[in-house]
Amino acid sequence: MARATLDLETHTSRLEAAIESIWFRNLITALIILNAAVLGILTYQEDLPPTLVVSLNGIDRAITYIFAVEIFLKLVVYRLLFFRSGWNWFDFIVVGISLAPGSEAFSVLRALRVLRVLRLLHVVPMMKRITEALLKALPGMGAIVAVLALLTYVYAVMATNMYGNTDNEEVLQLFGDLPSSAFSLFQVMTMDGWRFEVVQKVIDDGHPWAWLFFITFIFIASFAVLNLFIALVVEALAAEQRAATDELLEDIEEDVEHAEEERDEILKLLTSLREEMASLRAAVDQRESGGKTSE
Repeated sequence: MARATLDLETHTSRLEAAIESIWFRNLITALIILNAAVLGILTYQEDLPPTLVVSLNGIDRAITYIFAVEIFLKLVVYRLLFFRSGWNWFDFIVVGISLAPGSEAFSVLRALRVLRVLRLLHVVPMMKRITEALLKALPGMGAIVAVLALLTYVYAVMATNMYGNTDNEEVLQLFGDLPSSAFSLFQVMTMDGWRFEVVQKVIDDGHPWAWLFFITFIFIASFAVLNLFIALVVEALAAEQRAATDELLEDIEEDVEHAEEERDEILKLLTSLREEMASLRAAVDQRESGGKTSE
């Protein structure tokens, strides 16, 4: 985040240095992990002793207040710059939900407090890099989903026409209408029990060559189109890594340029000192020679 102090000394400089320090980030990370464990244990609160449940709820509230203080401190330091980051909006909303009253009307919001665990996605640098790469890949994923949906629709129409006209109840449930066919093909695409739960029933219903239809769908949908998702994510991660490397190289180049400027200044200063020492030495020699002449 851009520094609110613009690298100048202000009354919030020390506070900014504290909330951006490594120890503070590690503390927030540890609290997020602890909070995740507490929320997980509280799902078994009916089987836990009442005193332990009360203690865990107290820990949960304390961590929530610490997160709220963290957001407040960042608002004090960065002011409106705080809201220029999408991650800060996420933190602000999640912590705000966690502070919602515990009444029945807010029970859904209270259930969403587990979203605080997702703060690890940007607190941990590697997770943040992966998440940002996935977000950048979403537009391309939309195009792949559209291709996959079109392909599934075409095969669903074909399957409904070929296998839907039957008295077999099991096959009728699978391919009796277009939505059922699309759902069955989705199961085939995921290859979850596709052979015995789908294909074998169609074959037993009097379609011995049905396996060829489903095999072609699997090759096109699963092995080709779905692998495009993997390729897209890998490309996005590679681009994010290249961007991080370029940013690091730029920082190194800036440091080198700054070091060269300092070196040039030091050389100029040494040259000036050498000239002054030479002039002083010449003045001393001239004074000494003048004194010898007068003698």
